[in-house]
Amino acid sequence: MSRSPALVLIGPAAAGKTTVGGLVATRLGRPFVDLDDVGEHYYAEVGWSIGRLVERSRHLGRVAAEREWEPARAHAVRRVLEDYPDSVLALGAGHTSYMDAACFARVSAALAGVPTVALLLPSPDRPAALAELRERSLASKGTDWISAGHDFLAEWHDDAGTRLLATDVVFTMGNTPAETAEQLAAVVLALQEAAADTPDSARVRYAVNSSESGSKSP
Repeated sequence: MSRSPALVLIGPAAAGKTTVGGLVATRLGRPFVDLDDVGEHYYAEVGWSIGRLVERSRHLGRVAAEREWEPARAHAVRRVLEDYPDSVLALGAGHTSYMDAACFARVSAALAGVPTVALLLPSPDRPAALAELRERSLASKGTDWISAGHDFLAEWHDDAGTRLLATDVVFTMGNTPAETAEQLAAVVLALQEAAADTPDSARVRYAVNSSESGSKSP
């Protein structure tokens, strides 16, 4: 059995991680776990909660509170990877975006053993991607993710660390969630076959999704 999730989905809010992740998990016959749904337990292990984040946001502002919350987010990533091997896992936007270099290093180390970390984005075109993410966020959550002039969607979209964590960048506009899920499932299965043939091989990065997809060499 694998000791890490088969697939981890990352990306900004409203990128489609939960929708696509659930569909991929069904195709692979694996459990789907969204860290946003189970994270409260892990935050509590280090003295944090969503309630505390809300309280600190009132006192400090959302941006400063998010920075304070970074160690708890990094802890949650490590713990959920330990607790849900062989799953398809979605990480909420802030769980891969850090100003604190030590927090980023902990998350990078935790994800190092995951064969496929797919960054979902609507489009390679930044304005188009942000416009689509904001429209989805307003429709699904009633927020544009701008707080006191700070654009969290832009921060998450542009975050260099998140892109470093990704083995694959998947642009989803023009595809249905089911089509994206089929392509990601194919990537996971191909990687499993390659690992079975060469079990000692290094982590492999695959291109996913049309000619616009990005795949980085190790």
